[in-house]
Amino acid sequence: MQASQAVPLFRYWGPDAIAYGPVELPEFVSWIKHGRVTADTWVFLDHQGEWRRAREIEELKMFFRDRTDGESGPTPPGIHPENLRRIKYFSEMEPEQLTSLLHYLELVSLPKFAVLFKEGDPADALYSILDGEMRVRKIIDGRETTLFTLGPGESFGETALLSEKPRVADVVANEDTSLLKLPAEVFRRLTREAPALATPFLIAISRTITARALDLGRRFEEAVRLGTGAGVV
Repeated sequence: MQASQAVPLFRYWGPDAIAYGPVELPEFVSWIKHGRVTADTWVFLDHQGEWRRAREIEELKMFFRDRTDGESGPTPPGIHPENLRRIKYFSEMEPEQLTSLLHYLELVSLPKFAVLFKEGDPADALYSILDGEMRVRKIIDGRETTLFTLGPGESFGETALLSEKPRVADVVANEDTSLLKLPAEVFRRLTREAPALATPFLIAISRTITARALDLGRRFEEAVRLGTGAGVV
C-alpha cells in the first residue's frame, strides 16, 4: 500500500517581518483574494522546503494573471491602518503590523442607545472603541446600575478570547459609536497563522485583565471596610 501524500502547506513572509501560516491551499487562496498575498510575496512551501515568489508557484499562477505585480487588495471598508493607533492595545505596533492586523478585524457601527450585548449572551468577541462612548450596566431588581463607561481607545470583552463563559453585564451605546470587533474564532486563527503578531497582543490583554482584577479587589476591600464601619456606628 502506498503512503498517502502530505497535504501541501503554505506560509508567506509579511511586510511586518512575520511569517503567516502554515495553511492549506484553499485558505491561502483566500489570502490572495483579500490582498494579503501579492505576486511578489515570498511564500514558503512546507512540502518542498523552499521559499519562492508567489507568482512562480504553479498552484498560484492563475490568481495573478489579471493583477499587476505587487498590487494588493482592498482593506476592510471604513478603516485605515493608522486608525488602529487610537486603540491602546495597538498604539505601539509598527505600521506593517497594523496593516496585517486589519485583516482580522471588523467595523461595527452602533446608534445611540443600541444594546451591543446583554448579560448572559455568549462571549464571542473583543471590542475596541474608535469613536463614541459605551456604558457597562447591570439590571438589579429592575433598576439599572452603571458599572463604568468606556471611551475612544478603550476595549472590553477580553475574556471572550480566553474563555467561553457568558457575558456578565449589558453593554449599551451612550452615543453613536464605531467599534472594532475581533471575534474569538478569528483570534484563535490569528494565533495559529501569525503567533508573532498575536503574542504581544495577548500579553497586553493579560495585563489589562490583571489590572482590572486588582482594581476590583481594592474596591471590594473598600466596600467591606465601609460596611464594617457603618455597622459599628
